[in-house]
Amino acid sequence: MPEMGCDASVLINGSTTERSAGPNASLRGFEVIDAAKAAVEAACPSTVSCADILAFAARDGIKLTGNVDYQVPAGRRDGNVSIAQDALDNLPPPTATAKELTDKFANKSLTLEDMVVLSGAHTVGRSFCSSFLDRIWNNTTAIVDTGLSPGYAALLRALCPSNANASTPITTAIDVSTPATLDNNYYKLLPLDLGLFFSDNQLRVNATMNALVTRFAANETEWKQRFADAMVKMGNIEVLTGGAGQIRLNCNVVNPSSSSSSPVVQLAGEEEAAAAGAVAAS
Repeated sequence: MPEMGCDASVLINGSTTERSAGPNASLRGFEVIDAAKAAVEAACPSTVSCADILAFAARDGIKLTGNVDYQVPAGRRDGNVSIAQDALDNLPPPTATAKELTDKFANKSLTLEDMVVLSGAHTVGRSFCSSFLDRIWNNTTAIVDTGLSPGYAALLRALCPSNANASTPITTAIDVSTPATLDNNYYKLLPLDLGLFFSDNQLRVNATMNALVTRFAANETEWKQRFADAMVKMGNIEVLTGGAGQIRLNCNVVNPSSSSSSPVVQLAGEEEAAAAGAVAAS
């Protein structure tokens, strides 16, 4: 879920930007966006934003993994502000309760149903141990979260040592059955106590959410359609258009002030110098 809005602020490099924040530590694939941006800039300079490229990449990823087609509105512009604290304030952590999940999504004008639908994205991808460690270890003592299968917890403990932290490179698939396929298997796993995150299991403790879980587990076609709709809705959160923001020349840094009438994100001295150099080289 976007922090500042869908303005590609998460792509900006720096020690105090959203990209460096803990909730975004698992993000990968920046080089794919960089390659796409370079190709677009070569063909059509200063026209297509990094924010639009991100939205197109998400659409293409969903097509490749789930065979779902949908149209992506274009015309976003890029933000020139990126603050790590915004990621902490806006992104629901894997430890979030049902109320915290609904509140975080409501703050971005997304409904409870949108939240449950978008949670289905956990059917693909991987997670670091630190995101679920508290469900399987209490310091060095083995525990089993009440919403986690004992067998699954044992497998996770064999994978993740009790002293794992955010720097531990070990990862595991979020969906233990079809980790590379965008399908409705996520919803089928939850009643079996095979949801990896505490927040996943929270979809079962609320009657309204649990009813949606049951519905989507029974009807993959409906879930995929609603997922596509929710992705478009999420992609329209707090977008910048018209003269707001900028079209970044390099997705990793804001343009130098001479390249845009918009104010540049405040970076530390060495980061500002590196940003200018990166744009000059792009």
